Amino acid sequence: MSELDLSALAAGVSATLGELAQAGGIGNGRLVVIGCSTSEVIGERIGSAGSEQVAGAIWQGIDEARRTYGFDVAVQCCEHLNRALVVERAVLERNGWTEVTAVPVPKAGGSMAAAAYLRMSDPCLAETVAAHAALDIGETLVGMHLRRVAVPYRPSIRWLGSARVTAAYTRPPLIGGARAVYEKPRPAGGTETGGGFCR
Repeated sequence: MSELDLSALAAGVSATLGELAQAGGIGNGRLVVIGCSTSEVIGERIGSAGSEQVAGAIWQGIDEARRTYGFDVAVQCCEHLNRALVVERAVLERNGWTEVTAVPVPKAGGSMAAAAYLRMSDPCLAETVAAHAALDIGETLVGMHLRRVAVPYRPSIRWLGSARVTAAYTRPPLIGGARAVYEKPRPAGGTETGGGFCR
């Protein structure tokens, strides 16, 4: 723990989220799920040695990127709270998510979720979300919170402390098969054309 540079950790989180936001077009109105094992960051087994100091530094990086790019954040709780997510109440209400009741603490929720809960302006827990992107620090498994279709993203920073970094953004499913067109046609002569038809 004494060897971990918390300022560098915060900067690494911010930079990684910035890369993800740019790669996936994640900005205002989009949601990024954060999964994090602070135990893994300091080189210990997940769930065994959570650190509130590390969680605070990671939150600093998250918040910096959030302010820069404008996305919303949901922080995953551990399995003791059924992977519920810490979000701002305004975000929960805007999206119509189901609220569940608990206050995450380091031993029931996890250090990262507890840190987020203390630092958000009006926090609450959402039972489930459908996010546009995710950053997983320490392989906590956040795929259950992503929209379809997930696109794996490999950030330039692959480790934060001793924790492996995994990321993804999502895109809408492509439908229609071999004859389908996925780019909107350009109008001829400045006039928008109507939709086509199938035979």
